[in-house]
Amino acid sequence: MRARGLSARSASRALSAIRAFYGFAELHLGFREDPTADLESPKLGLSLPKAISEKEVEALLTAPDLATPHGLRDRAMLELLYASGLRVSELVGLPKDAPDLEDGILRVTGKGGKERLVPFGEGAGRWLRRYVLEARSQLDSRRSPALFLSARGTAMTRQRFWQILEGYGRRAGIRSKLTPHGVRHSFATHLLEHGADLRALQMMLGHADISTTQIYTQVSRSRLRRVYDEFHPRATRRGRAKVGK
Repeated sequence: MRARGLSARSASRALSAIRAFYGFAELHLGFREDPTADLESPKLGLSLPKAISEKEVEALLTAPDLATPHGLRDRAMLELLYASGLRVSELVGLPKDAPDLEDGILRVTGKGGKERLVPFGEGAGRWLRRYVLEARSQLDSRRSPALFLSARGTAMTRQRFWQILEGYGRRAGIRSKLTPHGVRHSFATHLLEHGADLRALQMMLGHADISTTQIYTQVSRSRLRRVYDEFHPRATRRGRAKVGK
């Protein structure tokens, strides 16, 4: 599989399936030898999240049509998603009393029902306030307790917001397929690139283990490598050529 150009992850999945088959065969069919016993699993390496650039974030945030209640809702959701790094389930599950607009703090219920406080900036706060004052009442035909409402007056769903985000990503000219998790990655990556503390980031993201958060340090290191290679005069062949001249 590797010789045919398939990824290590695909080969690893296939090997796991074959091992499971031979485990079953030994237990139920009387097989005495497992030909996979001496096979080593492919090294998968580190799976780095992909972040969109800060310029692409700006294009994304300005994509909604603000002349409609739905556009104001979408702008508030996009601003809050990037400002807080919430999981999409946390974003659509926010009750209407979750944000403290005066202090810029969200009370979020994350995985396992654990609550945490997440800050958000003035920009997101302005759009949240505008959505609540100008648009939410027009969508709230069923007196829903949810903060973000669909056109039917019910709570926004994960699937619908995913579709909305993909549409705005295309409108903003973002070539890669945009997902809520991608925006969460971008939030974390951009914070670290601007000097955020890893422990603080762990608390904001709601990670139970710091090792989960540490993957973002690898993202920042890879960006540092690209910056170094681009700008240091002796880092690349192009740079060495310039120095030689």
